[in-house]
Amino acid sequence: MYRVWNFVTNYSILLISGAIIALFWANISPHSYHDFVEFVLIDDFFIGHAHADEHGHIHRTLTLHYLVNDVLMALFFAIAAKEVWEAIILENGSLRGKKAATPLFATAGGMFGPIAVYLGIAAFLGSDTLSAVSRGWAIPTATDIAFSYLVGRMVFGAGHPAVRFLLLLAIADDAAGLIILAVFYPSGELAPEWLLLSVFSAVAVFVLANWLPRRLDRGDQLRTKSTWVRKNLSFWPYLMAGAFSWYGFQQAGLHPSLGLLPIVPALPHADRAFGIFAEAETHLHDLLNDVEHALKHPVEIILFFFGLLNAGVEFSAISAPTWLVLAGLMIGKPFGVLLFGWIAAKPLGLGLPDGMRVIDLFVIGCVAAIGFTVALFIASVAFDAGPVRDAAKMGALFSFGAAIVSIIAGKLTRVQKQHL
Repeated sequence: MYRVWNFVTNYSILLISGAIIALFWANISPHSYHDFVEFVLIDDFFIGHAHADEHGHIHRTLTLHYLVNDVLMALFFAIAAKEVWEAIILENGSLRGKKAATPLFATAGGMFGPIAVYLGIAAFLGSDTLSAVSRGWAIPTATDIAFSYLVGRMVFGAGHPAVRFLLLLAIADDAAGLIILAVFYPSGELAPEWLLLSVFSAVAVFVLANWLPRRLDRGDQLRTKSTWVRKNLSFWPYLMAGAFSWYGFQQAGLHPSLGLLPIVPALPHADRAFGIFAEAETHLHDLLNDVEHALKHPVEIILFFFGLLNAGVEFSAISAPTWLVLAGLMIGKPFGVLLFGWIAAKPLGLGLPDGMRVIDLFVIGCVAAIGFTVALFIASVAFDAGPVRDAAKMGALFSFGAAIVSIIAGKLTRVQKQHL
């Protein structure tokens, strides 16, 4: 439990603190809060919010909100991408082979279920409501890995196979969420030719700083060239490539917070991964893991400011989008995970881990309904500033209630806790 609690305190306590401060601030002095969020750091800059002047020329303004959400949160998504990449590419990766089949099916259910509930209820409420909230369909598909994993261990016990299943589902959910952000929520008018800059940056740094030194080291047991590159250049070539890739995403109209994703696969990595919560991960010293370790404390601070700049919603904003997001998460997620997981396990014959029941899928879905971080982020990009965005954000914040629902569901379904 120590390792999990250590992770949650590192990555989430500051995030929660920022969110709580924002809620109090926005409800006590909304004008000063919003002035703080949109504080202009540099006007007419090469990065920032794009807008046209009276002559039709586009120029950008770097605000505090843009700096955190679009620039610094790229580091958070890079860490998420690192876990997804290792789970897919490494020989013992958790998202490879038959063991990942049922969790992947359940992940699909945990996304289609919330979308169906969100849009279905919105359509029932009328065409006006549906048109106002339809862009937020992806908000309830999110799962917060850290909090869901912690609650999962509380409900099932650390040794229960459902906890491992939940972690696979959450990682796959993050991977799908990154794709959704890139494809369905562009940050501006699309200019896909700029993606060539991102692709070129990733390929160039992989070839020059990763593949070529290893190629030159063939037959050299001391790996002289690779060692020289590692000691003298370290992560700097990848940082430069990341900056170019980020700029390419901004100019392409894709959300720039995803701009580091093409660079992550280019970094030299270990031959195996032990998992995001494994103590052994701290002892891996390939460059990919070293970069993740170096980002640990900066990302903690970034998440504090993310919570501070995004969770400031007035309670008067609670309205239909709030309940739609909650319904998608609290109803669509559990039943979607249960249905698709059952189809994979029984009719398709893919099975469940030993010691896990079909009904446990429903409880896993309840735990996965904690959307928080990613749900809050999607809400901030799905809607323009205004009452609909604020209401949707409140739904993302209220998704913490899924923790209580999960504990109750575990009791009602008679989950037998299994400890390590």
